[in-house]
Amino acid sequence: MNEIAATPAAQVIISVIPIVGIVIGGTVIFFYLLWRHIQIKLLIKSGNYKPVHFDIKLFTLLTGILLTGVGLVLTFLILIIEGFNYPLLGGLIPLTIGICLLIFYKVYKNS
Repeated sequence: MNEIAATPAAQVIISVIPIVGIVIGGTVIFFYLLWRHIQIKLLIKSGNYKPVHFDIKLFTLLTGILLTGVGLVLTFLILIIEGFNYPLLGGLIPLTIGICLLIFYKVYKNS
């Protein structure tokens, strides 16, 4: 095989890129949450705040369908490539979570 050895400088750069991405992503998320908190605080002070209604039943249906679909595809693909082995859990876990969310959707009663 033709293996090209990376120089030490290239290895450092390659290993630093994910760390920088995580730090920048964490910073963006932190400031979004901070500014959203300040915005909601000011809306409450001015009397213009209307709480958002979160429909958990619709959320569980959507998430359950998506996870079940992704889990099925991953399970069949990994089963074909690897057979019955530990990597199969990569498909079975989202499949099981998706099925559980669909069961929760069916059982949950709006109060």
